[in-house]
Amino acid sequence: MLVNFNGIYVDRNLGQHCTGFMFNRTIMKSTQLLEMLIYLSESCNFLPKGMTGVVFKLPQMDLLEIQGEYSIPIISLSIIIACLASFTALSMNKRAQRNSFFHHKFWISLAAIAMGFGIWSMHFVGMAAFSLPVKMTYDNLLTFVSILPAMFASYLAFYIANRPKKSLWISLTAGLFMGLGISIMHYVGMIAMKMDAIFVYDVKLFVLSIVVAIGASFIALSVFSSLNYYMENYLIQSMTAIILGLAVSSMHFIGMFAIRYYTSPDYNFMPMSVHAASNKIIVTSVTAGMTILLGLLFLSSVVDRYVRYRTNYYDSLTILPNRRQFERVLESPNKNHALAIWHIHGMEKVNREHGYLVGDKVLQHISRLMMHVNPPMTEVYRIEGNRFAFLKRNAENDEVFYDAMVKVAEVLKKPISIGPKKILISAVCGWQSVKNENDKHNLYSNVLSVLNYPMIKFAHEVIRYNPHIHTFTFEREIANDVGRAMLNHEMYLVYQPKINGKTFEVKGVETLLRWNHPSYGHLSPAVFIPILEENERMLDVTDWIIEKACMQIAEWKAEGYSFGMVAINIPGQYVTSSRLLKMLKQMVHKYSLSPSMLELEITETSFVENLEKAMRAVNILRKEGFSVALDDFGTGVSSLSYLRKIPISTLKIDKSFVDEVPSSSKDSSIIQAIIALGSSLDLSIVFEGVETKEQKTFLISTCEEPIIQGYYFAKPMVSIDLIKWRQAFNN
Repeated sequence: MLVNFNGIYVDRNLGQHCTGFMFNRTIMKSTQLLEMLIYLSESCNFLPKGMTGVVFKLPQMDLLEIQGEYSIPIISLSIIIACLASFTALSMNKRAQRNSFFHHKFWISLAAIAMGFGIWSMHFVGMAAFSLPVKMTYDNLLTFVSILPAMFASYLAFYIANRPKKSLWISLTAGLFMGLGISIMHYVGMIAMKMDAIFVYDVKLFVLSIVVAIGASFIALSVFSSLNYYMENYLIQSMTAIILGLAVSSMHFIGMFAIRYYTSPDYNFMPMSVHAASNKIIVTSVTAGMTILLGLLFLSSVVDRYVRYRTNYYDSLTILPNRRQFERVLESPNKNHALAIWHIHGMEKVNREHGYLVGDKVLQHISRLMMHVNPPMTEVYRIEGNRFAFLKRNAENDEVFYDAMVKVAEVLKKPISIGPKKILISAVCGWQSVKNENDKHNLYSNVLSVLNYPMIKFAHEVIRYNPHIHTFTFEREIANDVGRAMLNHEMYLVYQPKINGKTFEVKGVETLLRWNHPSYGHLSPAVFIPILEENERMLDVTDWIIEKACMQIAEWKAEGYSFGMVAINIPGQYVTSSRLLKMLKQMVHKYSLSPSMLELEITETSFVENLEKAMRAVNILRKEGFSVALDDFGTGVSSLSYLRKIPISTLKIDKSFVDEVPSSSKDSSIIQAIIALGSSLDLSIVFEGVETKEQKTFLISTCEEPIIQGYYFAKPMVSIDLIKWRQAFNN
């Protein structure tokens, strides 16, 4: 088939076979020659007209090789873009491995978008760094399409790299997808270029560019996978991002060095300055787009952290800090000197008569009122459905604090207007202030005892705690209600996971007791457990906990779930009792369990008070196959010298030491010393109360096999929520 080029006929079949041919240069103008060369180039590769294809063999004709120029600053910018995009992608991917408001696939998708857009941006900025004295444009459709392989391959690579099971083949597969995505994007981007020249690839360098992309991607993702637990360290994450960014950059520039450019000797060459001016527009546009995208991705991460924090620590209805935040502050070493709790009475009646929508508006109105009269140095919390708390941080001006509560009472006496409705509510306030630092741990329970006093009236009174009136009645009622609470399921168990900070393997769960009292609502364990211990009711409760925990393990076993060893807290006075061993053996036999499935957590004070007797009891428990952990280690200093004699298997480091690391050099040094001591005795080490990224990063960098328990990974959960968490955590 002959094709006419302004009167010159060329055999199409000749072009398809890419065989050499001769022609008379004097017959053809340079533009005719170039048009014919591009046509033959397209024919050799079966490409649509107007596009420059991938050519590995130059037609035998009189052509002029042309050289381009590189801009070093723009080359540097392209490499920085690749590394920055890689860092952002790794950060997004890291979010996929945490408990988050968004699904983990959402973060993997964002990581793929960041990586894909970074590869694409690096390519076109890198192309803008190269100037040729010929006219060059881009096919808009192919330019857009070229970004898709990079994003798709990045998604597959990150998805595979995030699988719980780690192996060389998984890393190799992820690296293969990433490398091919980088390569396909690059060469589709090259095909999108239209220029008054043809370019020919060196086959060896062409193949090398793809191999380098796959190899470097494999190395980067292998580092990411194997050092996944170190990715909270920005230095390590940055080094991994640099490796991945260099993979993208190396592939691009090796691919560029593989090209030789040719045109007609008679071509009217363009000044380099024209090409450079055009490149500036590309560089500016792509860099601006990349900056905006990475900024949005970073903002999404900040938003997720904020949403997670607000969800965990703030009440969604009133926007006040919730009970969890209240307990954090209450248990912190901060100076809490006064507490007042308002109990809004009769909200059930309001909801029943006017509907829950009106009831919600009433609570919102009350919350705004309390924020309005809030005295200085005081925070307001919604700690239960119908209870609000004021917590004051300084010891001065108790009168001002009391006067503020009186103002609340005066306003609450007036009807609340919700649309046309007038709602009258009744309420009462219990409060206490303390001057002695030793009294602060009783602050909450004392105020509760005011609200729970049987003779109290909800007549907008502000009642100060009186130890001669309130405490005895409340404690006696709590102690008397234990039997009913166990029988009526007011008491229930929650489970908090223990996770290996490096491998992310779930090593076990701790069983924790909760009590939803019909009159007092959810009681804090810090309130009711000391009361039960003082009234010698904890032994019965512990027996109940052991049976419920064994029953739960049997259910998990039947359903195919395993959470490692299940830890149960054993009261100090129960450790040396023969009743404990008898109960344990009876329950493991009843539910067909192995003793190794249970771990008994015993406080240091159990050993300090009667070391020899406690050691004998623990020895017997260990011989029966039960694991024994020393709980709250570090609080009973006198037992430190006896640690090598105590037959325990696990050390649990008290939360008070973890709270201030790594900011406190003293606490950090104590943690390191305990880790060294535990490691020398071949003991497992559990860190309680880990809540922040900085704490977790310090612990995994200090301890060889850290087992982490705390809100950073998971809160205490009932069984059904624990199973859902496990399924999401594994994915």
